[in-house]
Amino acid sequence: MSENDGVGSDSGLVPIIEGEWAGWSTWPGDSFEQSSGPFYERIGDDGRPVAAFRAEDRHMNGAGFMHGGCLMTFADSAIFTIAHEAMGDSHGVTLSLTGDFLDPVSEGQFLEARGEVVRAGGKTIFIQGLITADGKPALRFNAIIRKIRS
Repeated sequence: MSENDGVGSDSGLVPIIEGEWAGWSTWPGDSFEQSSGPFYERIGDDGRPVAAFRAEDRHMNGAGFMHGGCLMTFADSAIFTIAHEAMGDSHGVTLSLTGDFLDPVSEGQFLEARGEVVRAGGKTIFIQGLITADGKPALRFNAIIRKIRS
């Protein structure tokens, strides 16, 4: 299970003001996400949340493509970005995360995760989404988050 609070929380989302990631925000207090990515998030031009990171050599497997575990870790982070509004003032844990690997990802590619809340009610949020690498579909995912009051 993973834990996060999503975009705009008071628990450490920090805006980036210069460089490649200017206009994005990140969670410097989440050491796992920082060492795994780092992962970034923002509200896209369409008004919906988007998460992103760039594929580096350290994300690659022995065959030279992004490790599937890295893609799933990114998806696990992204579901909380996507579900931010539905989360309200709650924290949450991942109950289920499934993924379909659609295409390999190479070093240097720009990855984005976008999706939608399919259903949110009570303590359970269902999310579906897609990770693209340079705009090409790389991973389709479905997830369930259980909200936990802070």
